[in-house]
Amino acid sequence: MTAVPPLDALLAAPLASPLAPLLAGLDERMPGLVALYEDLHAHPELSFQEVRTAGIVAARLREQGWEVTEGVGRTGVVGVLVNGPGPVVLLRADMDALPVREETGLPYASTATGTDPEGNEVPVMHACGHDVHVTCLLGATGQLAAHRDTWHGTVVAVFQPAEEVGGAPAMIEDGFLDRFPRAEVCLGQHVAPAPVGFFGTRPGPLMAASDSLRVTLFGRGGHGSSPETAVDPVVMAAAVVMRLQTVVSREIGASQTAVVTVGSLHAGTKENIIPDTAELRINIRSTTPTVRDRILAAVERIVRAEAAASGAPEEPEIIPFNAFPVTVNEPGATAVVHASLAEVLGGGRVFTLPQVITGSEDFGVFGTALGVPSVFWHFGGADPALYADVDPDSLLEDGLPATVPANHSPHFAPVPGPTIPLGVTALLAAAAPWLRNEAPGVR
Repeated sequence: MTAVPPLDALLAAPLASPLAPLLAGLDERMPGLVALYEDLHAHPELSFQEVRTAGIVAARLREQGWEVTEGVGRTGVVGVLVNGPGPVVLLRADMDALPVREETGLPYASTATGTDPEGNEVPVMHACGHDVHVTCLLGATGQLAAHRDTWHGTVVAVFQPAEEVGGAPAMIEDGFLDRFPRAEVCLGQHVAPAPVGFFGTRPGPLMAASDSLRVTLFGRGGHGSSPETAVDPVVMAAAVVMRLQTVVSREIGASQTAVVTVGSLHAGTKENIIPDTAELRINIRSTTPTVRDRILAAVERIVRAEAAASGAPEEPEIIPFNAFPVTVNEPGATAVVHASLAEVLGGGRVFTLPQVITGSEDFGVFGTALGVPSVFWHFGGADPALYADVDPDSLLEDGLPATVPANHSPHFAPVPGPTIPLGVTALLAAAAPWLRNEAPGVR
Protein backbone atom coordinates (compact mmCIF):
# COMPACT_ATOMS: atom_id res chain seq x y z
CA MET A 1 0.00 0.00 0.00
CA THR A 2 1.25 3.48 -0.85
CA ALA A 3 1.73 5.50 2.31
CA VAL A 4 -0.35 8.64 2.68
CA PRO A 5 1.93 11.70 2.57
CA PRO A 6 1.79 14.25 5.40
CA LEU A 7 -1.26 16.46 5.14
CA ASP A 8 0.72 19.69 4.80
CA ALA A 9 2.58 18.17 1.85
CA LEU A 10 -0.71 17.21 0.21
CA LEU A 11 -2.05 20.74 0.49
CA ALA A 12 1.18 22.46 -0.50
CA ALA A 13 1.91 20.37 -3.59
CA PRO A 14 1.07 22.35 -6.76
CA LEU A 15 -1.47 21.01 -9.22
CA ALA A 16 -0.06 19.61 -12.44
CA SER A 17 -0.64 21.55 -15.65
CA PRO A 18 -2.34 19.24 -18.23
CA LEU A 19 -5.69 20.87 -17.53
CA ALA A 20 -4.35 24.41 -17.19
CA PRO A 21 -6.24 25.80 -20.24
CA LEU A 22 -9.53 24.30 -19.08
CA LEU A 23 -8.97 25.48 -15.51
CA ALA A 24 -8.14 29.05 -16.52
CA GLY A 25 -10.24 31.53 -14.57
CA LEU A 26 -11.34 29.07 -11.86
CA ASP A 27 -9.62 31.13 -9.16
CA GLU A 28 -11.65 34.16 -10.21
CA ARG A 29 -14.86 32.09 -10.05
CA MET A 30 -14.17 30.81 -6.56
CA PRO A 31 -15.76 33.64 -4.52
CA GLY A 32 -18.98 33.16 -6.45
CA LEU A 33 -18.84 29.37 -6.06
CA VAL A 34 -18.25 29.62 -2.31
CA ALA A 35 -21.17 32.04 -2.02
CA LEU A 36 -23.31 29.59 -4.00
CA TYR A 37 -22.27 26.74 -1.71
CA GLU A 38 -23.10 28.71 1.43
CA ASP A 39 -26.50 29.63 -0.01
CA LEU A 40 -27.29 26.02 -0.91
CA HIS A 41 -26.11 24.87 2.50
CA ALA A 42 -28.35 27.40 4.24
CA HIS A 43 -31.39 26.40 2.15
CA PRO A 44 -31.47 22.58 2.01
CA GLU A 45 -34.44 20.68 0.64
CA LEU A 46 -35.63 17.13 1.23
CA SER A 47 -35.71 14.42 -1.44
CA PHE A 48 -38.01 15.21 -4.38
CA GLN A 49 -38.58 18.68 -2.88
CA GLU A 50 -35.46 20.34 -4.38
CA VAL A 51 -37.49 23.04 -6.14
CA ARG A 52 -35.37 26.03 -5.12
CA THR A 53 -32.11 24.18 -5.71
CA ALA A 54 -33.25 22.97 -9.13
CA GLY A 55 -34.25 26.50 -10.08
CA ILE A 56 -30.82 27.84 -9.17
CA VAL A 57 -29.11 25.04 -11.11
CA ALA A 58 -31.25 25.59 -14.21
CA ALA A 59 -30.67 29.35 -14.17
CA ARG A 60 -26.90 28.96 -13.78
CA LEU A 61 -26.69 26.43 -16.62
CA ARG A 62 -28.67 28.69 -18.96
CA GLU A 63 -26.41 31.61 -18.10
CA GLN A 64 -23.44 29.43 -19.05
CA GLY A 65 -25.00 28.50 -22.39
CA TRP A 66 -26.25 24.98 -21.74
CA GLU A 67 -29.44 23.48 -23.11
CA VAL A 68 -31.53 22.84 -19.99
CA THR A 69 -34.39 20.47 -19.20
CA GLU A 70 -36.14 20.74 -15.84
CA GLY A 71 -38.50 18.42 -13.99
CA VAL A 72 -36.72 15.20 -14.98
CA GLY A 73 -37.66 12.51 -12.46
CA ARG A 74 -39.87 15.11 -10.72
CA THR A 75 -37.25 17.68 -9.67
CA GLY A 76 -34.11 16.74 -11.59
CA VAL A 77 -32.26 19.06 -13.98
CA VAL A 78 -30.27 17.96 -17.04
CA GLY A 79 -27.93 20.23 -18.96
CA VAL A 80 -26.53 19.33 -22.38
CA LEU A 81 -23.59 21.07 -24.03
CA VAL A 82 -22.72 19.94 -27.57
CA ASN A 83 -19.24 20.98 -28.65
CA GLY A 84 -18.62 19.32 -31.98
CA PRO A 85 -18.18 15.63 -32.76
CA GLY A 86 -16.79 13.32 -30.12
CA PRO A 87 -17.71 11.15 -27.13
CA VAL A 88 -20.65 11.81 -24.83
CA VAL A 89 -19.72 12.09 -21.13
CA LEU A 90 -22.22 12.12 -18.26
CA LEU A 91 -21.31 14.06 -15.11
CA ARG A 92 -23.63 13.71 -12.13
CA ALA A 93 -24.32 15.55 -8.86
CA ASP A 94 -27.11 14.89 -6.36
CA MET A 95 -29.14 17.71 -4.78
CA ASP A 96 -31.20 16.50 -1.80
CA ALA A 97 -30.65 17.03 1.91
CA LEU A 98 -31.53 15.04 5.04
CA PRO A 99 -33.99 15.35 7.96
CA VAL A 100 -31.21 16.33 10.39
CA ARG A 101 -30.99 19.32 12.73
CA GLU A 102 -27.71 21.11 11.99
CA GLU A 103 -25.32 21.63 14.90
CA THR A 104 -22.22 22.95 13.12
CA GLY A 105 -22.51 26.51 14.43
CA LEU A 106 -21.53 27.87 11.00
CA PRO A 107 -22.73 31.36 10.08
CA TYR A 108 -24.52 29.81 7.10
CA ALA A 109 -25.91 26.85 9.06
CA SER A 110 -29.35 25.63 8.08
CA THR A 111 -32.39 26.49 10.17
CA ALA A 112 -34.73 25.11 7.52
CA THR A 113 -37.56 22.70 8.12
CA GLY A 114 -39.52 20.54 5.71
CA THR A 115 -42.34 18.05 5.57
CA ASP A 116 -41.35 14.40 5.33
CA PRO A 117 -43.32 11.78 3.35
CA GLU A 118 -45.38 10.96 6.46
CA GLY A 119 -46.45 14.59 6.83
CA ASN A 120 -44.19 15.38 9.79
CA GLU A 121 -42.35 18.69 10.07
CA VAL A 122 -38.63 17.92 10.36
CA PRO A 123 -35.38 19.90 10.44
CA VAL A 124 -33.39 19.79 7.19
CA MET A 125 -29.62 19.88 6.68
CA HIS A 126 -27.11 19.16 3.94
CA ALA A 127 -25.53 16.55 6.19
CA CYS A 128 -24.19 14.46 3.30
CA GLY A 129 -22.44 17.11 1.22
CA HIS A 130 -24.77 17.21 -1.75
CA ASP A 131 -24.48 21.01 -1.68
CA VAL A 132 -20.76 20.51 -2.35
CA HIS A 133 -21.57 18.20 -5.27
CA VAL A 134 -23.95 20.71 -6.90
CA THR A 135 -21.43 23.52 -6.48
CA CYS A 136 -18.55 21.50 -7.92
CA LEU A 137 -20.53 20.38 -10.95
CA LEU A 138 -21.74 23.92 -11.64
CA GLY A 139 -18.12 25.02 -11.38
CA ALA A 140 -17.14 22.33 -13.89
CA THR A 141 -19.96 23.21 -16.29
CA GLY A 142 -18.88 26.84 -16.14
CA GLN A 143 -15.31 25.93 -17.07
CA LEU A 144 -16.45 23.66 -19.91
CA ALA A 145 -18.69 26.37 -21.34
CA ALA A 146 -16.02 29.05 -21.07
CA HIS A 147 -13.22 27.00 -22.68
CA ARG A 148 -14.82 25.07 -25.52
CA ASP A 149 -11.61 25.30 -27.53
CA THR A 150 -9.95 22.86 -25.09
CA TRP A 151 -12.27 19.88 -25.65
CA HIS A 152 -14.81 18.38 -28.03
CA GLY A 153 -17.78 16.08 -27.76
CA THR A 154 -20.92 16.35 -25.65
CA VAL A 155 -21.34 16.66 -21.90
CA VAL A 156 -24.57 15.70 -20.15
CA ALA A 157 -24.66 17.33 -16.69
CA VAL A 158 -27.14 15.51 -14.46
CA PHE A 159 -28.37 17.20 -11.27
CA GLN A 160 -30.21 14.34 -9.66
CA PRO A 161 -32.95 14.59 -7.07
CA ALA A 162 -33.51 12.30 -4.11
CA GLU A 163 -30.30 10.28 -3.99
CA GLU A 164 -31.15 9.41 -0.40
CA VAL A 165 -34.30 7.59 -1.52
CA GLY A 166 -33.44 6.44 -5.06
CA GLY A 167 -33.86 9.39 -7.39
CA ALA A 168 -31.75 7.93 -10.20
CA PRO A 169 -34.37 5.28 -11.11
CA ALA A 170 -36.98 8.06 -11.16
CA MET A 171 -34.98 9.90 -13.82
CA ILE A 172 -34.55 6.73 -15.86
CA GLU A 173 -38.29 6.00 -15.61
CA ASP A 174 -38.96 9.55 -16.84
CA GLY A 175 -37.45 8.73 -20.22
CA PHE A 176 -33.87 9.80 -19.51
CA LEU A 177 -32.39 7.26 -21.93
CA ASP A 178 -34.42 8.55 -24.88
CA ARG A 179 -34.56 12.25 -24.04
CA PHE A 180 -30.83 12.98 -23.83
CA PRO A 181 -27.62 12.04 -25.69
CA ARG A 182 -26.52 8.54 -24.72
CA ALA A 183 -23.32 8.75 -22.69
CA GLU A 184 -20.32 6.52 -23.30
CA VAL A 185 -19.12 6.87 -19.71
CA CYS A 186 -20.77 8.05 -16.47
CA LEU A 187 -18.68 9.91 -13.89
CA GLY A 188 -19.52 11.04 -10.38
CA GLN A 189 -17.98 11.88 -7.01
CA HIS A 190 -18.84 12.20 -3.33
CA VAL A 191 -17.33 14.44 -0.68
CA ALA A 192 -16.12 12.50 2.35
CA PRO A 193 -14.87 13.28 5.87
CA ALA A 194 -11.33 12.42 4.75
CA PRO A 195 -8.86 15.33 4.80
CA VAL A 196 -8.94 17.86 1.99
CA GLY A 197 -6.60 16.70 -0.77
CA PHE A 198 -7.47 13.00 -0.45
CA PHE A 199 -9.01 11.22 -3.45
CA GLY A 200 -9.94 7.55 -3.32
CA THR A 201 -11.54 5.02 -5.63
CA ARG A 202 -11.19 1.37 -6.62
CA PRO A 203 -12.05 -0.88 -9.57
CA GLY A 204 -14.97 -3.25 -9.19
CA PRO A 205 -17.33 -3.00 -6.21
CA LEU A 206 -16.91 0.39 -4.52
CA MET A 207 -20.00 0.89 -2.34
CA ALA A 208 -22.41 -1.55 -0.76
CA ALA A 209 -25.93 -2.43 -1.77
CA SER A 210 -28.65 -1.02 0.47
CA ASP A 211 -32.04 -2.47 1.34
CA SER A 212 -34.53 -0.72 3.62
CA LEU A 213 -37.47 -2.46 5.29
CA ARG A 214 -40.49 -1.00 7.07
CA VAL A 215 -41.66 -3.52 9.67
CA THR A 216 -44.95 -3.23 11.53
CA LEU A 217 -45.39 -5.44 14.59
CA PHE A 218 -48.96 -6.03 15.76
CA GLY A 219 -49.87 -6.33 19.41
CA ARG A 220 -53.01 -5.80 21.42
CA GLY A 221 -53.34 -2.53 23.23
CA GLY A 222 -54.28 -2.11 26.86
CA HIS A 223 -53.69 -0.31 30.14
CA GLY A 224 -50.09 -0.04 31.28
CA SER A 225 -51.12 -1.27 34.72
CA SER A 226 -52.49 -4.53 33.30
CA PRO A 227 -49.98 -5.86 30.74
CA GLU A 228 -51.36 -9.37 31.16
CA THR A 229 -54.46 -8.29 29.25
CA ALA A 230 -52.44 -7.02 26.29
CA VAL A 231 -49.75 -8.10 23.84
CA ASP A 232 -47.03 -5.48 24.10
CA PRO A 233 -45.53 -4.58 20.70
CA VAL A 234 -42.89 -2.42 22.39
CA VAL A 235 -41.38 -5.42 24.14
CA MET A 236 -41.75 -7.35 20.89
CA ALA A 237 -39.87 -4.59 19.01
CA ALA A 238 -37.12 -4.51 21.65
CA ALA A 239 -36.64 -8.26 21.28
CA VAL A 240 -36.44 -7.90 17.49
CA VAL A 241 -33.88 -5.09 17.73
CA MET A 242 -31.63 -7.05 20.06
CA ARG A 243 -31.90 -10.29 18.08
CA LEU A 244 -31.09 -8.50 14.80
CA GLN A 245 -27.71 -7.63 16.26
CA THR A 246 -26.73 -11.27 15.91
CA VAL A 247 -27.30 -11.45 12.15
CA VAL A 248 -23.95 -10.00 11.15
CA SER A 249 -22.01 -11.31 14.16
CA ARG A 250 -23.32 -14.89 13.96
CA GLU A 251 -24.63 -15.53 10.44
CA ILE A 252 -22.16 -13.64 8.21
CA GLY A 253 -18.56 -14.73 7.76
CA ALA A 254 -15.81 -12.64 9.32
CA SER A 255 -14.30 -11.99 5.88
CA GLN A 256 -17.61 -10.75 4.47
CA THR A 257 -18.97 -7.21 4.74
CA ALA A 258 -22.46 -6.44 5.98
CA VAL A 259 -24.33 -4.04 8.27
CA VAL A 260 -27.81 -4.23 9.80
CA THR A 261 -29.15 -1.04 11.40
CA VAL A 262 -32.47 -0.26 13.04
CA GLY A 263 -32.58 3.48 12.47
CA SER A 264 -36.14 4.16 13.56
CA LEU A 265 -38.51 2.67 16.14
CA HIS A 266 -41.92 4.23 16.83
CA ALA A 267 -44.65 3.01 19.15
CA GLY A 268 -47.26 4.45 21.43
CA THR A 269 -48.42 7.89 22.51
CA LYS A 270 -48.38 7.80 26.34
CA GLU A 271 -46.36 6.11 29.04
CA ASN A 272 -49.31 4.24 30.63
CA ILE A 273 -50.90 2.94 27.43
CA ILE A 274 -49.74 -0.25 25.73
CA PRO A 275 -50.12 0.46 21.99
CA ASP A 276 -51.49 -1.79 19.29
CA THR A 277 -48.48 -1.54 16.96
CA ALA A 278 -44.78 -0.73 16.74
CA GLU A 279 -42.93 0.24 13.58
CA LEU A 280 -39.26 -0.38 12.87
CA ARG A 281 -37.26 0.82 9.91
CA ILE A 282 -34.34 -1.40 9.15
CA ASN A 283 -31.42 -0.75 6.81
CA ILE A 284 -29.20 -3.51 5.43
CA ARG A 285 -25.85 -3.08 3.66
CA SER A 286 -24.23 -5.92 1.73
CA THR A 287 -21.57 -6.35 -0.93
CA THR A 288 -22.53 -9.63 -2.65
CA PRO A 289 -25.88 -11.13 -3.75
CA THR A 290 -25.29 -14.18 -1.54
CA VAL A 291 -24.76 -12.13 1.61
CA ARG A 292 -27.71 -9.89 0.74
CA ASP A 293 -30.06 -12.84 0.33
CA ARG A 294 -28.83 -14.39 3.57
CA ILE A 295 -29.37 -11.21 5.58
CA LEU A 296 -32.82 -10.50 4.16
CA ALA A 297 -33.89 -14.05 4.95
CA ALA A 298 -32.46 -13.82 8.48
CA VAL A 299 -34.19 -10.52 9.20
CA GLU A 300 -37.57 -11.85 8.06
CA ARG A 301 -37.09 -15.05 10.04
CA ILE A 302 -36.24 -13.16 13.23
CA VAL A 303 -39.09 -10.67 12.89
CA ARG A 304 -41.66 -13.41 12.38
CA ALA A 305 -40.22 -15.65 15.11
CA GLU A 306 -40.17 -12.90 17.73
CA ALA A 307 -43.75 -11.97 16.86
CA ALA A 308 -44.79 -15.60 17.27
CA ALA A 309 -42.88 -15.89 20.54
CA SER A 310 -44.71 -12.83 21.86
CA GLY A 311 -48.12 -14.18 20.94
CA ALA A 312 -48.79 -11.49 18.34
CA PRO A 313 -52.40 -11.58 17.11
CA GLU A 314 -51.29 -10.90 13.53
CA GLU A 315 -48.31 -11.71 11.34
CA PRO A 316 -45.82 -8.82 11.04
CA GLU A 317 -45.95 -6.67 7.92
CA ILE A 318 -42.57 -6.35 6.16
CA ILE A 319 -42.43 -3.83 3.31
CA PRO A 320 -39.21 -3.23 1.31
CA PHE A 321 -38.37 0.28 0.10
CA ASN A 322 -35.34 2.30 -1.09
CA ALA A 323 -33.22 -0.53 -2.49
CA PHE A 324 -29.87 0.41 -4.11
CA PRO A 325 -27.55 -2.04 -5.91
CA VAL A 326 -23.82 -2.36 -5.29
CA THR A 327 -21.95 0.55 -6.87
CA VAL A 328 -19.48 -1.03 -9.29
CA ASN A 329 -16.65 0.80 -11.06
CA GLU A 330 -15.78 -0.62 -14.48
CA PRO A 331 -12.08 -1.53 -14.16
CA GLY A 332 -10.83 -0.16 -17.48
CA ALA A 333 -12.54 3.21 -17.12
CA THR A 334 -11.48 3.38 -13.46
CA ALA A 335 -7.83 2.96 -14.48
CA VAL A 336 -8.23 5.85 -16.93
CA VAL A 337 -9.83 8.10 -14.32
CA HIS A 338 -7.30 7.16 -11.65
CA ALA A 339 -4.38 7.96 -13.95
CA SER A 340 -5.89 11.27 -15.04
CA LEU A 341 -6.66 12.35 -11.46
CA ALA A 342 -3.12 11.46 -10.42
CA GLU A 343 -1.64 13.35 -13.36
CA VAL A 344 -3.62 16.51 -12.69
CA LEU A 345 -3.95 16.48 -8.90
CA GLY A 346 -0.66 14.81 -8.09
CA GLY A 347 0.00 11.12 -7.45
CA GLY A 348 0.29 11.72 -3.72
CA ARG A 349 -3.37 12.71 -3.58
CA VAL A 350 -5.01 9.75 -5.34
CA PHE A 351 -5.36 6.33 -3.70
CA THR A 352 -6.87 2.93 -4.33
CA LEU A 353 -9.29 2.18 -1.52
CA PRO A 354 -8.49 -1.15 0.13
CA GLN A 355 -12.07 -2.31 0.63
CA VAL A 356 -15.69 -1.69 -0.28
CA ILE A 357 -17.33 1.28 1.46
CA THR A 358 -20.45 0.27 3.40
CA GLY A 359 -22.24 3.47 2.36
CA SER A 360 -24.49 3.17 -0.69
CA GLU A 361 -25.23 5.16 -3.85
CA ASP A 362 -27.72 5.03 -6.71
CA PHE A 363 -25.27 6.64 -9.17
CA GLY A 364 -24.55 3.26 -10.78
CA VAL A 365 -28.13 3.09 -12.05
CA PHE A 366 -27.21 5.45 -14.91
CA GLY A 367 -24.34 3.33 -16.23
CA THR A 368 -26.32 0.13 -15.83
CA ALA A 369 -29.34 1.52 -17.66
CA LEU A 370 -27.16 2.90 -20.46
CA GLY A 371 -24.99 -0.22 -20.63
CA VAL A 372 -21.78 1.81 -20.36
CA PRO A 373 -18.87 2.04 -17.89
CA SER A 374 -19.26 4.19 -14.81
CA VAL A 375 -16.66 5.46 -12.34
CA PHE A 376 -17.29 6.96 -8.90
CA TRP A 377 -14.72 8.34 -6.47
CA HIS A 378 -14.58 10.01 -3.06
CA PHE A 379 -12.72 13.19 -2.19
CA GLY A 380 -11.84 14.71 1.15
CA GLY A 381 -13.59 17.76 2.52
CA ALA A 382 -12.52 17.76 6.16
CA ASP A 383 -10.45 20.46 7.80
CA PRO A 384 -6.88 19.11 8.03
CA ALA A 385 -6.72 20.43 11.60
CA LEU A 386 -9.04 17.57 12.59
CA TYR A 387 -6.23 15.18 11.61
CA ALA A 388 -3.44 16.95 13.45
CA ASP A 389 -2.93 13.98 15.81
CA VAL A 390 -3.66 11.24 13.27
CA ASP A 391 -0.96 9.10 11.68
CA PRO A 392 -1.55 9.68 7.93
CA ASP A 393 -0.38 6.15 7.11
CA SER A 394 -3.28 4.72 9.13
CA LEU A 395 -6.12 6.41 7.23
CA LEU A 396 -6.62 3.85 4.48
CA GLU A 397 -6.43 0.81 6.74
CA ASP A 398 -7.95 2.05 10.01
CA GLY A 399 -10.51 4.50 8.69
CA LEU A 400 -11.51 7.85 10.11
CA PRO A 401 -10.98 8.81 13.75
CA ALA A 402 -14.10 9.00 15.89
CA THR A 403 -13.50 12.71 16.47
CA VAL A 404 -14.13 13.57 12.79
CA PRO A 405 -17.84 14.12 11.95
CA ALA A 406 -18.92 11.78 9.18
CA ASN A 407 -21.63 12.11 6.54
CA HIS A 408 -25.15 12.26 8.03
CA SER A 409 -23.79 13.76 11.25
CA PRO A 410 -25.34 17.07 12.44
CA HIS A 411 -21.73 18.31 12.67
CA PHE A 412 -20.68 17.38 9.11
CA ALA A 413 -19.20 20.51 7.52
CA PRO A 414 -16.77 20.34 4.57
CA VAL A 415 -14.42 23.30 4.35
CA PRO A 416 -15.49 24.99 1.08
CA GLY A 417 -12.37 26.99 0.22
CA PRO A 418 -10.03 24.13 -0.67
CA THR A 419 -12.69 21.46 -1.22
CA ILE A 420 -14.64 23.11 -4.04
CA PRO A 421 -11.76 23.90 -6.44
CA LEU A 422 -10.37 20.40 -5.95
CA GLY A 423 -13.81 18.91 -6.62
CA VAL A 424 -14.22 21.00 -9.79
CA THR A 425 -10.75 20.00 -10.93
CA ALA A 426 -11.43 16.31 -10.27
CA LEU A 427 -14.58 16.31 -12.42
CA LEU A 428 -12.75 17.97 -15.30
CA ALA A 429 -9.71 15.74 -14.94
CA ALA A 430 -11.84 12.59 -14.94
CA ALA A 431 -13.74 13.66 -18.06
CA ALA A 432 -10.68 14.94 -19.94
CA PRO A 433 -9.46 11.62 -21.42
CA TRP A 434 -12.82 11.16 -23.15
CA LEU A 435 -13.28 14.79 -24.16
CA ARG A 436 -9.82 14.71 -25.75
CA ASN A 437 -10.32 11.31 -27.39
CA GLU A 438 -7.48 9.92 -25.28
CA ALA A 439 -9.38 7.19 -23.40
CA PRO A 440 -8.97 3.64 -24.76
CA GLY A 441 -11.80 2.74 -27.11
CA VAL A 442 -12.88 6.33 -27.65
CA ARG A 443 -13.76 6.97 -31.25
